[in-house]
Amino acid sequence: MSLLGFCQWLENTPASIALHESIWGYPVIESVHVLTLCVFLGLTLMFDLRLLGVTLVRTPVSEVAGRLMPWIIAGFVVMVTTGALLFFAIPVKTYLNIFFRLKVAFLLMAGANVAIFQRTIWRSMNQWDLASVPPLRARLAGGVSLALWAAIVVAGRMIAYNWFDKTS
Repeated sequence: MSLLGFCQWLENTPASIALHESIWGYPVIESVHVLTLCVFLGLTLMFDLRLLGVTLVRTPVSEVAGRLMPWIIAGFVVMVTTGALLFFAIPVKTYLNIFFRLKVAFLLMAGANVAIFQRTIWRSMNQWDLASVPPLRARLAGGVSLALWAAIVVAGRMIAYNWFDKTS
């Protein structure tokens, strides 16, 4: 079965139909998605700006991470869960949307950026934790993160405005 075939099957499930046709369900899920996006992005922005050496320069990176990461992770989990539910409600139209595909590609790149950061730069943090301006690789990870999350937000917002959609 192709991805499109799976999406077509998913769209015809009773739960998908119920969510898509719900007066309150879809809007509430979308609102929670946007609100947790704000929490996640706001805190990620603070962490990335610390990696860039722009803000909180007197605070060790480990302390900033220790205070923000639980909230960043919680926001991410809720954001991904609600995003999956939004997809579940309209799978075919969403799957065919070029902006959705771009968003997924940017999300995968953001995940790769985090994985690379965690497996390389983060492991040597004890050497640069107190530096007001972290090393180039840490700053690069922060800058890439900011750029990718900006692209994810723009692509996500553009999903509603797909001028290339011939199914509407």
